[in-house]
Amino acid sequence: MSQGSGLIRPDAVIFDWDGTLADNWGAIGRSLNATFSAFDRPTWSTEEVRQRTKQSARDAFPKLFGEHWEQALAYFYDRFETFHTDEVRPLPGAADLLRTLTEGAVPMAVVSNKNGAYLRIEAERLGWTHLFGNIVGATDAPRDKPAIDPVHLALAGSRISPGASVWFIGDTVSDLECAHRSGCVPILIEGGAVTEQELLDWRPQAVFPSCMALTDAFLDCTAG
Repeated sequence: MSQGSGLIRPDAVIFDWDGTLADNWGAIGRSLNATFSAFDRPTWSTEEVRQRTKQSARDAFPKLFGEHWEQALAYFYDRFETFHTDEVRPLPGAADLLRTLTEGAVPMAVVSNKNGAYLRIEAERLGWTHLFGNIVGATDAPRDKPAIDPVHLALAGSRISPGASVWFIGDTVSDLECAHRSGCVPILIEGGAVTEQELLDWRPQAVFPSCMALTDAFLDCTAG
């Protein structure tokens, strides 16, 4: 996949969280597999966790656990609450990217399919809460990503509407789909499990291997 070209300086940037700015897959995997074991389901490998964890829990768990999904979800969150704050880490270059956008006076927000309460705890743990106008997680809006509801909530109070002046940056197909559905500019950070067909269905306007490369691209389009 190629790097981005022709990007225009954004009026606002919306970020996904896990796999885009932060790494907390260890806690997610441990919590999921503990739940699978407790409910007599096969556990997932680290690769499967990354490939198959795309929907919010309230959308995914009914398919995974059937009529027991609410009990399984409660069990998962109990495990996750134990692990998540200790394991969350910024991805390489993420802090510099956020600092560069802040210095450029670009409003930023987060839209994630992680439970909103845990998402905001993790942002506080990393010292990033003050950088974002809104931090929107699963269940904060009527529908979760890839629906456009959380995008409108993320931009609330900014006087900026979803559209071609807003970058939506993420690492999975749900991010790309959400960007397309909301009219934002879809930007992919490589590392998530996005298939060739998904790339055709929800084509990114730009693709970057890391936050560092995205920082350079922002500086280039700002200078231009």
